[in-house]
Amino acid sequence: MNTPFTAGRMLGLLLLTVSFFACQKDDEDLTIDYREVFENYAEIVHASYEDSYRTVADLKTAIDDFVANPTAEGLESAKNLWLVARIPYGQTEAYRFYGGPIDDENGPEGLINAWPIDENFIDYVDGNATAGLINDPVNYPTIDKATLADLNESISETSIYTGYHAIEFLLWGQDLSADGPGERPYTDYVTDGTGTADHQARRAEYLQVVTDLLLDHLAEVRDEWADRAEYRTAFLATDDAVALGRIFTSLGELSKGELAGERMFVAVDSKDQENEHSCFSDNTDTDIRMNLEGIENVYYGIYTRTGPAADVIQGESLAQKAALVDATKADAVDAAFQAAETAVEAIPRPFDQAILNNETLILNAVEALRELSDRLTDMGFAMGAEF
Repeated sequence: MNTPFTAGRMLGLLLLTVSFFACQKDDEDLTIDYREVFENYAEIVHASYEDSYRTVADLKTAIDDFVANPTAEGLESAKNLWLVARIPYGQTEAYRFYGGPIDDENGPEGLINAWPIDENFIDYVDGNATAGLINDPVNYPTIDKATLADLNESISETSIYTGYHAIEFLLWGQDLSADGPGERPYTDYVTDGTGTADHQARRAEYLQVVTDLLLDHLAEVRDEWADRAEYRTAFLATDDAVALGRIFTSLGELSKGELAGERMFVAVDSKDQENEHSCFSDNTDTDIRMNLEGIENVYYGIYTRTGPAADVIQGESLAQKAALVDATKADAVDAAFQAAETAVEAIPRPFDQAILNNETLILNAVEALRELSDRLTDMGFAMGAEF
């Protein structure tokens, strides 16, 4: 399931910004008030974490139904809901890198979205039918939240036991296909004696426990951003320059260091699909697009909620204030967003084949995202952000 950017999204955002400034009076001494921008930012952050929690709750229901009665249809339902759950969470990546609730010293980011995974730590892999905690009841007789959380990244950076990608592996299995995702059979969970792969009941238990744990961690971050919550209250009381610095740091680091670098350049440079973000499900294309959309959400002050109603949260934005501060730099940011979106959309799907056959298109997107980061940083400095 690949979700493209909304048609005309950037054009609509730009028209919104232009219409706002058409009503402004020229005033060299204009004082910029960012309070409503920060309020809207906090509202968007909370809503997207709320959507992340809700979609994983839907996934958990499907997983519970599936393990109670394993069928091919039940496994497909769980897979589809995992893909849905990645849409809001991918957009929340734009709130990282400044020591907020997601990744401060006690933040659960590494338990939520760590990757790449060395699958050997969790379950069987090609060539090793007894690999992983699931197949080791002697050393790990109990599968519970505390055990998985304690083990996560305890051996190496790739010893991942928790989060979205552990669930992804348990649903899809290894991706051994040249032109598709993993093909784990539903019978890996059948416990009537006809199942495939040993320890089917432990595999089901692991899948349920790890999804419950993900819900716990998403609720933790969501609640920090709730109205009148301690962190949100402190954030809104922060000096403008410091708050702007946090936001622009997050946008710039996600665009350049994380998305362009770790998530795209490393994969195309190594030509190894294990280095793509969602390697088991072939969902990396959507991950990339949602990360960029998250950056757009923050800068343009708009978020479309995940759900049947697709409600839109919209308010005062950095883009509106940027054009008041320095119209030339603001125009450069707008152009960089358009170029990045065009370049990312040009990458063929699936990403694991693009890293082998379309290196130039990926590198074009990498450069566009780096340029976007630079223009955002320039704009942040112009607006007085304290980096």
